[in-house]
Amino acid sequence: MKIIAVASFVLCTICLVLFLNSCAIHPVAWKPSKVPPFVGATHQNEVLLTTTKIPLNGWYGPEDIVFDSLGNLYCGVHNKDFSDGRILKIDTAGKVEEFYNSGSWVAGLHFDKSNNLIALSHKQGLISISPAKKVTVLAEKDDKEKRFLIPNGLDIASDGKMYFTNTSEISAYTIKYGKKLILEMIPRGGLYCYDPATKQVTTLLTETYFGNGVVLSKEQDYLLMVETTRYRILKYWLRGVNTGKVDVFMDNLQGFPNGISIRADGTYWLGFTTKRNEALDKIHPQVGMKKLVYSLPDFLQPQAEKFGMVVNIAPNGTILKSLFDTKGVVITEAGSVKEYKGYLYIGGDVTPYIGKHKLGE
Repeated sequence: MKIIAVASFVLCTICLVLFLNSCAIHPVAWKPSKVPPFVGATHQNEVLLTTTKIPLNGWYGPEDIVFDSLGNLYCGVHNKDFSDGRILKIDTAGKVEEFYNSGSWVAGLHFDKSNNLIALSHKQGLISISPAKKVTVLAEKDDKEKRFLIPNGLDIASDGKMYFTNTSEISAYTIKYGKKLILEMIPRGGLYCYDPATKQVTTLLTETYFGNGVVLSKEQDYLLMVETTRYRILKYWLRGVNTGKVDVFMDNLQGFPNGISIRADGTYWLGFTTKRNEALDKIHPQVGMKKLVYSLPDFLQPQAEKFGMVVNIAPNGTILKSLFDTKGVVITEAGSVKEYKGYLYIGGDVTPYIGKHKLGE
């Protein structure tokens, strides 16, 4: 009888925990389109297997990568549980040093015309770090007084205006909250512009789905913004008769798009966190199932596969070529992609190194 009583107690406790966890999420039903096959320009290969690794001294998550005029590399990193972070500087000899103790993960990075490092800190918001390492907070809230809790992608126009995304206005980033955003499919983010001349933030878009990477076009008449959980890229027009209009630039992508950057020829590099998960796509239309899945232990939830994928995209949205590491042997994810002097530098949300891939191999 004691065994039965203990078993009943354990079962009731488990059911209670599952119920409480399921109550913490309020998902919306969404039916994704069928995943396109990997054919044509996206035919799978193993090109990224020749990539070498640049270590990060025990840190993780080089979500964005930039270079200064001397060729030194900078990236934002975090510890395993995302509770702390830094901006690292890696010189041309490979020496890694702490450039700024941000106390949190730093996502978007970009140098302005005065060689200030503009960064998106999950703790401070949009900040400027001078060459002398003086830090100035440019914006921590939007024009509606909502904080930038997960500021993400960043690009700077020739007129100095800074365009960036915020993935969520509800919570700071944790691994569990990231999974919640994916399952809920509620638009929590936005797209913003900071004008250093007026020191004002303007909201360009609200209710974006996991707003992520941002890049300006070569002519700077529009920008592209990645919506990771919707598997798509939006085009926001900055000039011309379409100013302020939003178009879908690419839709129903084969993976979770993340970072995006521009090449000298005006085409784009797009990196993916991983490929689409069939189990996740199947439960997206089922609210009850998503609540159940969220309540389960992590090992029973759909897991991201190790899968390196980078594509080169034409200005009209056509995929020109693809680079893969289909087993994630070297490139386990490709959330960040930046071309510099004949090499493609690849980072990600949780990788402990930066991949350096010689283009043309």
